[in-house]
Amino acid sequence: MALAAVVIVGVAPVAAPPPAPTPRPTYLGADLVRDPKLPSLGYGVHAFLWWNETTRARDLEFIRMMRFGYVKQIFGWKDIQPDPALPESWTHADAVMDEADYRGIKVVARLGKPPDWAIRQGTPAPSQPPFDEEAFGKFCGDLAARYKGRIVAYQVWNEPNLHREWLFHPPDAAAYVKVLAACNAAIKAADPAAVVITAGLAPTGTHSPEAIPDDIYLLQMYAAGAANHYDVLGVNAPGLHLPPEAPPDDPRTDGQRWQVFRRVEDMRAIMVAQGEGHKQVAILETGWTTDTRETIPGPDGTPIPNPYRWHAVSEADQARYLVAAYEYAGKHWRPWLSLMICIYLADPAWTPDNEEYWWALNDAGFNTRLRPAFIDLANSARYLDDRVVPAIDPSSNPYTPMPPRP
Repeated sequence: MALAAVVIVGVAPVAAPPPAPTPRPTYLGADLVRDPKLPSLGYGVHAFLWWNETTRARDLEFIRMMRFGYVKQIFGWKDIQPDPALPESWTHADAVMDEADYRGIKVVARLGKPPDWAIRQGTPAPSQPPFDEEAFGKFCGDLAARYKGRIVAYQVWNEPNLHREWLFHPPDAAAYVKVLAACNAAIKAADPAAVVITAGLAPTGTHSPEAIPDDIYLLQMYAAGAANHYDVLGVNAPGLHLPPEAPPDDPRTDGQRWQVFRRVEDMRAIMVAQGEGHKQVAILETGWTTDTRETIPGPDGTPIPNPYRWHAVSEADQARYLVAAYEYAGKHWRPWLSLMICIYLADPAWTPDNEEYWWALNDAGFNTRLRPAFIDLANSARYLDDRVVPAIDPSSNPYTPMPPRP
C-alpha cells in the first residue's frame, strides 16, 4: 500500500476539539538544550530504497548531489518478519545499509508496517495497541542489534493520531506510548548510542474518531508517560498553502494554527512546558505539494474532487518555500531543532495518480528530471550547529560522483 504523504483530515473540525491550553505556552527553550543528540541542523530526505536496486543507488547518489547527509527509509516489520516461524529476512535491509554506508549517507529508520500475524483481532481495549507491542519491541531490538552503530536514529511509527495510520482504529495516545516504550527499551538494550525519535504527528484540525489534533495528542502522550521513552520529539510540518515564515496565528489560516510550517513552534512550546525542553525536536516530514488536479481517482476509481488542491503551490513556489523553510529553521530554531527531513525522493512505482507524487523533488520511475526544489535545495545555504555555510553558485556545486559499487 502506498504511503500517504501528509494527510490533512479536514480544514474545519468535524467536532469541537477540547480547548487548547490557556494561556498557550510560547517559550521555545533555546537555552535548555545541554546535550544534543543530533546535529542542528541535520539535512535529510525521505526516500524509497527497499525494492529496486537500480533506483536505490541512484537515489542515494541524488542525496549526495543535494549535499544532504541523511536519508529516512522505512524498515517495514512485515517485510523483514512476515512469518514468525521463519528467520527474519535481512536481504533488502542489508542492501540498503551497505549502499548508504558506501555513499556516506546516515540512515534514519522509520519503523512500522506490522505483519498480519502480529495484528490483534477485534477492537483493542482502551490503551491497548492494535498489534502486539512486545513482538514489535523485539523486532526493533533485532534491527538495532544488527545495525548497531550504523543506523543513527529510529522513528517509532508515523502519524498515530490518524485512524488510518493506527490500523483503522481510533487514535489512542496511551496505546501508542506502550509501543514507544517497548521499542525504545529494546533499541537501547541493543545499541545504547542509538537515538529514538517519537512518531511524527499529522497536523490537523479534526477531532473525531478518525483523528486527534497533533497538539492535543502530544499532551495525551505526555500524560501517558512518554517522557521516559524517547530522545528526540518527532513532528511533521507540511507547509500547506502559506510560505514558511507565516506564524501560527496568521489571519489567513482563519484560526487553524496547524496549517503553517511554524506549527512546529506550538509543539515545541508544549514540550518545554512539560519539562522536556532539554531534548531536541526532529521534523520528520516537511514539504509543499504541487497537486493542482481538479479531480483524483476515488476508492472505486470514480473521479472525486481533489481534497489536496486547496493547498497546492507551483513548482517554483515549492522550491522557494523549501529553501526558505530550512533557512527559517536554521536562523530561529537552533539548537533545539535537529533533523529536518523533506519529502520525497519519489518511489519509482509512483504515477501522477498517487497523491505523494506531487510532493516529490524528482519525477518518479526512471525519469531523471529533477524538479526545481531539488536543484535549489542542493545549492542552498547550510546551518550546521554553530556554522553557516553560504549558498553556492549552481555552476560551482562541489558534488563529485561516486564510482559504481564493485
